[in-house]
Amino acid sequence: MRWWDIEPVLELERELFPDDAWSRGLFWSELAHARGPSATRRFVVAEENGRIVGYGGLSAVDGTGDIQTIAAAREHWGTGLGARLLTDLLRGATAFECHEVLLEVRVDNTRAQRLYERFGFEPIGFRRGYYQPGNVDAVVMRRTESSADTVPVMDTDEPAIVGTDTDTDTGTDTDTGTDTDTGTDEQGTTNDG
Repeated sequence: MRWWDIEPVLELERELFPDDAWSRGLFWSELAHARGPSATRRFVVAEENGRIVGYGGLSAVDGTGDIQTIAAAREHWGTGLGARLLTDLLRGATAFECHEVLLEVRVDNTRAQRLYERFGFEPIGFRRGYYQPGNVDAVVMRRTESSADTVPVMDTDEPAIVGTDTDTDTGTDTDTGTDTDTGTDEQGTTNDG
């Protein structure tokens, strides 16, 4: 995710999470920590035909990752896009040398909970009234190194995932081949969508 992705991501965020959507300022703040040698964040978007259809974000501190947000447009629910975004964020956690990854998911979002369980996340607790203003509880889930072998195989026909990791010598996104200055593709995402 880059700064020019914030507005379309906000549109999707507000559509999917109208009561507890992230603010523009929060996305800007998180992206400020996603680049450079001291980066502690990984934020990605999924694009289809030039339109953002999903996004996700991870923070990493002292060996612990936190899936902060992940969402897929409604028309992509059940297509594997959420799993692809999660796979990318977990690869980011590995790159940050995280020994565990945490996330919060709405207690009533069983679809997302099943996705996380397929990836080796286990419920470890609750946060009462976590999602405001609706006062909805969150299930806290954790994935440890010992559960890291639980990663489903992803279908490669899904929308392209574009990240924030860049090769500092080439200015090219190391995961997707996207030119980080122009956004052009050289080869041709706990909110819980």
